[in-house]
Amino acid sequence: MAKLHLIPYRVEEITEQAPQIPEGVRMIQAPDVWEEAERGKGNIVAILDTGCQPDHPDLQDRIIGGKNFTVDFDGDPANFDDNNGHGTHVAGTVAASYSENGGIAGVAPEAHLLILKVLTGEGSGEYQGIIDAIHFAVDWKGPEEEIVSVISMSLGGPEDVAELHAAIKRAVDAGIPVVCAAGNEGDDLHDTDEFAYPGAYGEVIQVGAVDFNRRIAAFSNTNDEIDLVAPGVDIYSTFPGGKYASLSGTSMATPHVSGALALIKNISEKEFARELTEAELYAQLVRRTMALGYPKTAEGNGLLALDILNKIEQLFKLVNTSYSIGAEKSERK
Repeated sequence: MAKLHLIPYRVEEITEQAPQIPEGVRMIQAPDVWEEAERGKGNIVAILDTGCQPDHPDLQDRIIGGKNFTVDFDGDPANFDDNNGHGTHVAGTVAASYSENGGIAGVAPEAHLLILKVLTGEGSGEYQGIIDAIHFAVDWKGPEEEIVSVISMSLGGPEDVAELHAAIKRAVDAGIPVVCAAGNEGDDLHDTDEFAYPGAYGEVIQVGAVDFNRRIAAFSNTNDEIDLVAPGVDIYSTFPGGKYASLSGTSMATPHVSGALALIKNISEKEFARELTEAELYAQLVRRTMALGYPKTAEGNGLLALDILNKIEQLFKLVNTSYSIGAEKSERK
């Protein structure tokens, strides 16, 4: 059986400083809903990746637990440090917490992170380790009986493995959305066969990438299982060594959606006054997208836009107010 690998990504820049609220976080309108969503507080996002720097200044207060499922660090299950960089970057996009003294913000800066290291420093992992990590995330309980809200995976492989599919179905049946990168082998917007697993499974939320001009990234896979797109080009986030980096890939788009689900969960469950199922959370996610004009196989339901419902409501009120004023003037003539 072949191994699963990191979705290939490109390092654009490594720096000592970064924008406090990255452009990708702004583009999906996360800051506009932070107050309403309590910045994702109370949610746990499980990140299956290369690990994470546990003492990064912007992440150390966000990590609630972790486990190593690889042979790295002599297979020590307690050592989930990141010897690649990819996992730390993904974690930061989900939930990095900035302060008045600096740092960088993730999409849900008060959510917590469960770091499950399933890929080695070389970026590969055994299917069994990833399957075990998914089950671990489903069964995990925090110190105050917290449970996982979202599973995020920016990895993929060519094989449809029944046990992997079954583990994902179990997570979804337990009410946990599973968010996966579409892949970076894109070469033709009209090619509908650019698949990688687990992203190709219908049960997962598969994420493609756009740039800051709302154009589909040239590398973003296209297929009939794409659910939505998010920023994935020149994305600033945390990086090992207490640093920051700008990376590009559908791997970078995925955590924007994973963090967004923590915000949506808080907003929606307050609105409905109950817990939502995975299907209901997915419906709330899709409501917060805007079409870009690309084929559905490239953009799915469109670009993630967390505050679009409020903006539509405000526009509707403005139109109604203008209509009422116009009607009053007409009556006086």
